[in-house]
Amino acid sequence: MAALVLCALAKTARTTTKRCLVSHLNGTVSTGGLSSALFPSHGPSLPLLPGIRWFSRGSGLRFMSHGTAGKSAGGRTRRAFALSGAALAAGAAVAGFLANANHLQRAEMATKIPQPALEKREDGDILERCRGFMCSPVTDARVLQENKGEMRTKMEMLIMETQAEFCKALEEVDGGTFQVDKWQRKEGGGGISCVMQDGKVFEKAGVNVSVVSGYLTEEAAKQMRSRGKVLKGKDGKLPFCAMGVSSVIHPKNPHIPTVHFNYRYFEIEEEDGSRQWWFGGGTDLTPVYVNKDDAFLFHNTLKEACDQHHPQYYPDFKNWCDRYFYVRHRGETRGIGGIFFDDLDSPSQEEAFSFVKSCARTVVPCYLPIVYKHLNDPFTQEEKAWQQVRRGRYVEFNLVYDRGVKFGLATPGSRIESILMSLPLTARWEYMHEPAEGSREAEMLEVLRNPKEWV
Repeated sequence: MAALVLCALAKTARTTTKRCLVSHLNGTVSTGGLSSALFPSHGPSLPLLPGIRWFSRGSGLRFMSHGTAGKSAGGRTRRAFALSGAALAAGAAVAGFLANANHLQRAEMATKIPQPALEKREDGDILERCRGFMCSPVTDARVLQENKGEMRTKMEMLIMETQAEFCKALEEVDGGTFQVDKWQRKEGGGGISCVMQDGKVFEKAGVNVSVVSGYLTEEAAKQMRSRGKVLKGKDGKLPFCAMGVSSVIHPKNPHIPTVHFNYRYFEIEEEDGSRQWWFGGGTDLTPVYVNKDDAFLFHNTLKEACDQHHPQYYPDFKNWCDRYFYVRHRGETRGIGGIFFDDLDSPSQEEAFSFVKSCARTVVPCYLPIVYKHLNDPFTQEEKAWQQVRRGRYVEFNLVYDRGVKFGLATPGSRIESILMSLPLTARWEYMHEPAEGSREAEMLEVLRNPKEWV
C-alpha cells in the first residue's frame, strides 16, 4: 500500500485518461502478448494462456541485511548476511492449467534462462524497452537512457516493466482493458495509474506506478524518524525522491483471492548533502476461503525467490508480513500473508536492488495460476456475502493502520483517487457477525487468528 500512495502525490494532477498508444519518442506501444510487448526483440511471443510457462528473471546477490526487519523486544536489530549466492535462476513457478480445472497441477520449474541472456535484456536499449510499457515512463526516456547506470533509472525501469507485465497478464485472463491515467505532480514527478473496473473476472484491479520528488513535510519526516530513520534537513527541508509500483486486485469470484504487492525505493538528501536510500516492498494474499494448494503455490513461489539470496529471508519476511498486516482491533490478520520488508539499506544498493528485483518478478507466477484454477468455480450468494464481509476487514486495515495511507495523507497535494484505489468497489459490515461453528467461513477465521506456515 505504501507504493500505492506514491502514486497519489499530485497536488493539481493533470490527468489524461487514455490508452497511451504512442511511445515517448516514436512508434506504437504494443498491446499484444505479454512477452512480445515487453521484450519485442528477445525471442518468440509467449501468449499468456492456460499452460503458459512464466519465467522469473533476476541476478545474483551476495548478501543483504534485513534493515529494520527484526527488532527484538530489547530493540536490537537482527541482521542476517548471506555469503556469495548463486545468480537467480529464471524458473519461478510454472503453471499448467485449464480454465475449467478443479485442482491445481503441481508447478514444475521452467527452463532456466542463461545469465548472459538476462544481462543482455536488462542492459539493452532503454528506448526500445520503453515500447512495451503501458504508457511512456514518468521520466523522459532520453533522460533514462543518458543515466542508465543510476539506481533511480534501474528502479524506474523495473517498476514500469512490472506494471506492464502484470497488467497484460490480467487483461489476458479478464478480456477487459485497463484505463491508463498518466498524471503529473506540480512539485515534481508524476505517475501512471492503471485501473480496470467491472470486468468479467475482476471487480476492481489497479496497478500504479509513481516517480515523485520534492520536499518531505514535517509529518512525513516524523513518521520515518519513528521507524528509526535519523534525518537532518536544511532549514527544515528534506529533499526526497520516491518511486514504486503497487497493485491491489479484487476479483468477483469469492474463490479467487485478492492479491496485493508493492515494491518501492526512497532517496533523501540531508543537510550536509549526503543521501540516505532504502528499499521496501512485499506481496501478500487475501483469500476468502482456505485452499492449502493455493497457499502453497503462492508462498513457495515467494520462498524460491527469497532462497536464491538467503534461506532465512523467507521465514523472516513472512513473519514480518503477518505482523504488519494485522488488524489489531479485530485480533486477526488481513489475509494469509506472504512477504514484507522495509528500510532495506544495506549492504549495497546493487545487492539490495537485486533482491527487490527477484521479488518483483514473482507477481505473475505467484498469482495468475490461482486465478486460472478458480476461473469458473461456482459460488453461492452466501459465499459472496462472506466475501463482502472479508472485504470490510480489508478496508478497515487500509484506512486505520496502513503506513502508506498515513504517509500519503500527511503529504500536501496527495492524489486521493490513487490512495483509495486499493479499496474494493463493494464491501459489507454486519453487526456482531460470527460464522457458524465448523463452517468453511469459521475455518478461514481460525487461520486469520492463528497464522500458519504454508511451506
